[in-house]
Amino acid sequence: MQSVDKKNWFAERIPVDWNSLKHFTNEPVPNHLKRWWFALGGTPAYLFMVQLITGIFLTFYYVPTPEQAFESITRITYEIRFGWFIRGLHMWSANLMVIAVILHMLRVFFTGSYRKPRELNWIVGVCILLVTVSFGFTGYSLIYEQLSYWAATVGTNIAQSVPVVGPFMAAFIRGGEEIGPNTLTRFFVFHIGVLPTVMFIFVSTHIFLVRTTGVTEFKFKEQENEKEETFPFFPNHLLTELIIGLLLMYILTMLVVIFPPEMHQKANPLVTPEHIKPEWYFFASFRWLKLNSLIVGIIGQAVAVILIMAWPWIDKIFRRKNENSELSLWIGVAGFLAFLALTVWEAMV
Repeated sequence: MQSVDKKNWFAERIPVDWNSLKHFTNEPVPNHLKRWWFALGGTPAYLFMVQLITGIFLTFYYVPTPEQAFESITRITYEIRFGWFIRGLHMWSANLMVIAVILHMLRVFFTGSYRKPRELNWIVGVCILLVTVSFGFTGYSLIYEQLSYWAATVGTNIAQSVPVVGPFMAAFIRGGEEIGPNTLTRFFVFHIGVLPTVMFIFVSTHIFLVRTTGVTEFKFKEQENEKEETFPFFPNHLLTELIIGLLLMYILTMLVVIFPPEMHQKANPLVTPEHIKPEWYFFASFRWLKLNSLIVGIIGQAVAVILIMAWPWIDKIFRRKNENSELSLWIGVAGFLAFLALTVWEAMV
């Protein structure tokens, strides 16, 4: 009787149809998602949560001013108890998140899972990748080391060269005509406020579209004799995701212990380093800009992003002419190999 009263008490104050909500969140999962490479979407979400938690701890000690930014990061790394570990988790989870998002998009692309009716979710996925690398760019700049400072300088100069909107965009990012005290504050606001909010919006939209349009179902030879074509989300799939999460924490811990975060030379606006290096996921973009004029390089990358977003409709044109066309597959292979080649080329310089 008492439990019934409690149930009615909550039902009156939270008038939600819990049965419908349970059905919406616990729909059967297709059997092909038992293979972890088909369920990579949860991996970047988990890594994003690691960054959120570690980022909150880091903000307790970080000071976003040119005078104290480098010193505060140095204190976190060498003086605060377990500060090096928290910073290392934040750093390595950011790198692994970029890899996880790229791998997830490659899986979606090469299995054709972006096709009707999932075109909009593909666009949302591309936006998530763009926000992810933006996290990396702003976070790298917050360290205020020599290389990160000049990488931010180059990045904002590139933004300024964008036709029409470039000067306004660069001035907004920098908080003025050149890199200064306002720039670090704005990067900090972008990194801990704007980008997380945008990411939450895109991830929520992504999950909503997955739940409403479903996932592309695949069936393999060894599954042909299975009576059930699906398995429960709870507890089966949830336990799988928890095991993957534990494995990721083990990998992150090993990376932090073996390759702990370090501090390099403090930023000096008066001394330009001989070699400016962005984070590794910008290597291909950086090399492309070196191979072309600035305008051609910028326009080329903008066109590439637009083409990637529009690919579901481009692929539709190919398949309209030939239903079994694999042209998208080969273009995808060529594009990824080009990205890989430019990345390795820049890394070796």
